[in-house]
Amino acid sequence: MLWKNLLRLLAGSGSKQKLQVFIFHRIPSRADELLPGEPSAEQFDWMVSFISRNYKVMTFAEATARLKSGTLPPASACITFDDGYLDNASVAYPILKKYGAPATFFIATSFTGGGRMWNDDIIESVRHTTTDTLNLERFGLGIHPTRTTAERKQTIQNLLHSLKYRPHAERQITAAEIAKASGLSDQPGLMMSRQDIQMLADGGMEIGAHTHTHPILHSLPDEEAEDEIVRGKAELEGLLGKPVISFAYPNGNTRTDMRQVHLRMIEKAGFHAAATTDWGIATIDTNPYLIPRFTPWDRTPNRFALRCALSLAAPQAEPVLAP
Repeated sequence: MLWKNLLRLLAGSGSKQKLQVFIFHRIPSRADELLPGEPSAEQFDWMVSFISRNYKVMTFAEATARLKSGTLPPASACITFDDGYLDNASVAYPILKKYGAPATFFIATSFTGGGRMWNDDIIESVRHTTTDTLNLERFGLGIHPTRTTAERKQTIQNLLHSLKYRPHAERQITAAEIAKASGLSDQPGLMMSRQDIQMLADGGMEIGAHTHTHPILHSLPDEEAEDEIVRGKAELEGLLGKPVISFAYPNGNTRTDMRQVHLRMIEKAGFHAAATTDWGIATIDTNPYLIPRFTPWDRTPNRFALRCALSLAAPQAEPVLAP
């Protein structure tokens, strides 16, 4: 009750109301040393337990609409997932149902039923390396140590950093070639199938769009960026048979990954609201196409609760987009 009362006080009401949007990606069934930022099923369970006890939990579409209209309940929150990983359906969904917590899943449609995102090509290549080093000189990426878990984690971080802002097609091709050279399967089973997505929708979860191939929009010509946005939405609507009105920007940093023109594309495509990965809390004055989110890094219940309270109390920075 202490945390609930404190969060309600900090979240405000009326014209001062605040919306907290939690962001997740993968929820492995057990802790994964190579994915230190992803909570295990056990950790996600107590996180959802805390959120459901102390917040009014809504889908992203409902919460952003009520924020805009000034009818948001005190201490409201959303639970969101980006990309469309299979463990969202197999691990996270049963936990969400256990606590009666709706969530929104932003899906990059080209990976449904198979395929692997470029970053997972890199992570899994390093994971499955059986030698003391990973030689990527033919890709212009040098030689990387892989003897210990610490070395593998650092190698993953270095490679992701090196590839992240390369041109979209080059990044995908290079990562896929590295995966192929590492002997990885072409059907890794990391992402949800169309049936999994339908199951979530039938179970009361919201499905949102996340483009088709998950490019950094800023890196694409405008025509290609718009096609990515429109295609991802159309494919999900074709699957679900209903409008998809929520969107999340791939990568999602407003300073590096999008421009004002992309907000106009999102609105033109028929989305009602869009999520970034900027750290922050949404208010009634927040642009509905620039909703910030909150990454729950803490791995103990009390620190997690304190972080939630501090994030509501912290001053919010205004997003800065290129024209």
